Amino acid sequence: MVTHTNRRNNLSLDSLNFFLADVRDGLGPYLAIYLLAVHHWEPASIGLVMTLAGIAALVTQTPAGALVDNTRRKRAVIAIAALLVTGSCVVLPFVTSFSLVAITQALSAAAASVFAPAISAITLGITGPRAFTRRTGRNETFNHAGNACAALLAGGFAYLFGPVAVFYLMAVMALCSVIAVSFVDANAINHDLARGLDPSDAAHANAPSGLAVLLTNKALLMFAICCALFHLANAAMLPLVSQKLAQVNLQMATPLTSACIVAAQLVMVPIALLVGAKADVWGRKPLLLAGFLILPLRGVLYTLSADPYWLVAVQMLDGVGAGIFGALFPVVVKDLTLGTGHFNISLGALSTVFGLGAALSASVAGIVLQEAGYNAAFLTLAVIAGVAFVLLWLAVPETLQRVGNDANVSDNEAPFAAPP
Repeated sequence: MVTHTNRRNNLSLDSLNFFLADVRDGLGPYLAIYLLAVHHWEPASIGLVMTLAGIAALVTQTPAGALVDNTRRKRAVIAIAALLVTGSCVVLPFVTSFSLVAITQALSAAAASVFAPAISAITLGITGPRAFTRRTGRNETFNHAGNACAALLAGGFAYLFGPVAVFYLMAVMALCSVIAVSFVDANAINHDLARGLDPSDAAHANAPSGLAVLLTNKALLMFAICCALFHLANAAMLPLVSQKLAQVNLQMATPLTSACIVAAQLVMVPIALLVGAKADVWGRKPLLLAGFLILPLRGVLYTLSADPYWLVAVQMLDGVGAGIFGALFPVVVKDLTLGTGHFNISLGALSTVFGLGAALSASVAGIVLQEAGYNAAFLTLAVIAGVAFVLLWLAVPETLQRVGNDANVSDNEAPFAAPP
């Protein structure tokens, strides 16, 4: 029975991460294309809608983490959020006013902010700390596979049926995620483990610390700064590559940009598996340093040639850096907050911090691009990435704790069974 339950939970989490992959990231460029091509909106209005959605996501990430920490209905939280996203997608073809479109996208972005902490919480609550790293790597593997699949389907459906098809595709994926989460065994989730309480600390097993402990956690704060700098350097690189591709060959810019996205996601699949398998053996920091080092390297390599295929090849390195970061981010936060009972609010807060970095990235790159050109913009981002690497190297410690074979394992904690 235990093996059957483990197998069912494995498959349910696999499916949940696959179907939520595109839903978590929102409509993004697809919405811009739809509003421009179908409703002929001005670029400024499109940008404002997307900005409002981005602000809604940033503002709600930390409260979303707090909600996940404090609720025992984590599956229901995911299901309700997925239904809200579904509704916002389904109504879009029937609304045209700026206010209604902005409201639907802000609501969708706010709802989607619960997915990352809720999935991490359910994963930690089922596996416990010891098996969390491997399972998180597997989560990220299916997340990237879902992103690649969704991008291919979106491109195909948009070509056959127009931009509106993307909304219905996302709605279907959101509904599939509701079905997937319903198959997760609610009784298998240890909600104390899920919020980051230390199972080996019996005296404080049900007593979360005050939130002030997070503000005095120097390693956590330094890791947050590193994450913000990483995304400040990374977020603008693909848009810059897309613009440079358009200058070289306008007709091929969109297909090549799509190729960049899909190729990077496919590279992330084996990288996430590798991180999940080796982070408990090699440690977190060597892998993180490798992921952070690739970012300044990409920035420099972009300046060496304007050949479209060179740019696409270099962009594939994003699959390595972002793949490592995505798989290790919740693991490092778990390590640094174990015993506090505030794992998910920390996850949300750090997501807000690096979200701010990502939001500022385009502005920084755009200013440098306008004043000094593409090479200067890429090199500026590379310097920021270099600072993030050095700060990670010098100021963030190794977070893997090797205290013995049974460290951080409780009696009711059991690693997931092997995949069927």
